[in-house]
Amino acid sequence: MTGSPFLGLGGAVPSESSPAVAGHYGNPMVEQRRLERGEAIVDLSDRGVVTVTGPDRLSWLHSMASQSFDRLAPGEGIEALLLDAAGHIEHAVHAVDDGETVWLVVEGDEAAPLAAWLDRMRFMLRVEVADRSAESAVLAAMSTSALDAAVPAYAPAGVALDWVDPWATGPRPGGHQYADAAGHPASGWRLIERIVPRPALAAAAEAVAAGRVAVAGALALDALRIAAWRPRLASEVDEKTIPHELDWLRSAVDLGKGCYKGQETVAKVLNLGRPPRRLVLLHLDGSDTVLPAPGDEVVGEKVRPEPADGEAPERRVVGRVTSSAMHHELGPIALAVVKRAVPAELPLIVLSHGIDIAAAQVEIVPAGAGAAVEVPRLPRLGVRKP
Repeated sequence: MTGSPFLGLGGAVPSESSPAVAGHYGNPMVEQRRLERGEAIVDLSDRGVVTVTGPDRLSWLHSMASQSFDRLAPGEGIEALLLDAAGHIEHAVHAVDDGETVWLVVEGDEAAPLAAWLDRMRFMLRVEVADRSAESAVLAAMSTSALDAAVPAYAPAGVALDWVDPWATGPRPGGHQYADAAGHPASGWRLIERIVPRPALAAAAEAVAAGRVAVAGALALDALRIAAWRPRLASEVDEKTIPHELDWLRSAVDLGKGCYKGQETVAKVLNLGRPPRRLVLLHLDGSDTVLPAPGDEVVGEKVRPEPADGEAPERRVVGRVTSSAMHHELGPIALAVVKRAVPAELPLIVLSHGIDIAAAQVEIVPAGAGAAVEVPRLPRLGVRKP
């Protein structure tokens, strides 16, 4: 994917993780504040766009995805996951239907594989799948007014292609939340993704240059995302991830819908088991001004009951960092996936760049998250009740 016109704006520095867009424009902290206030837009033109058209599109997607598509109204946005047979996350889509077409926003490198997989699954149904990434792009903001100042809403079928992230509104009907509802930071995450024709990026960049709207880079968006405990496929997901571990049942799964691949694992872990791993927020010691990189090890430090003189505490790897950022209010923060049994009070250390970074854990998926169904204990054979 070629570079965006936004890279031509003053101060633009390409993102390290995705050089096709800007990581920042010279002042990530100021950009965060403007984005949070709804005054700035973010160039997400490195994302992919896949479309599904045809009269069977909603029922077809409904049969494969973790979320309900069958009652999706024009202009309504939902989030859905596509899982493998063992319940592991393979794709995450941001979907909006315009009455004729379902538009799916995905990670940039996911568009072609997803479109190819969907195309193989059509069979005799009346659907057509297309990768529209070369002709479509995505801009984002925390307010519609900021987007409108940059580029008009795109409505090829008369319905604006604005996807409003459901994360802010709490568990969707049929969803489930592991995190404590009290003090959940999702209410501050009001993201809107606007799908536009790719040539409209130039006009949006001109609006920024003319001072009609402010701009923020990918670093600013990621900092606010991490602070909102918002999982992302590109960072929090690996080949073993199931939705429960990231509290993704909250926005992307309808537990009441019919059969789909991976549903058995989703129901079994929720009703009878516990997530094998869990997402946490880490408040990091900023003394060394070092931010961990994705994949950096998180270790737990346990003091032995009677340590010998000079003996170091016992350490064991309990997880890995998935994403990190410098937040304008919280300071250095990170999301990490750790083992389920890690106690909430255990002191954690992130090993990064040869430095020990102390980390205070905030539970997102609690260590004690358990079964949603109370399984009755069966009496032992041969034992009579009094």
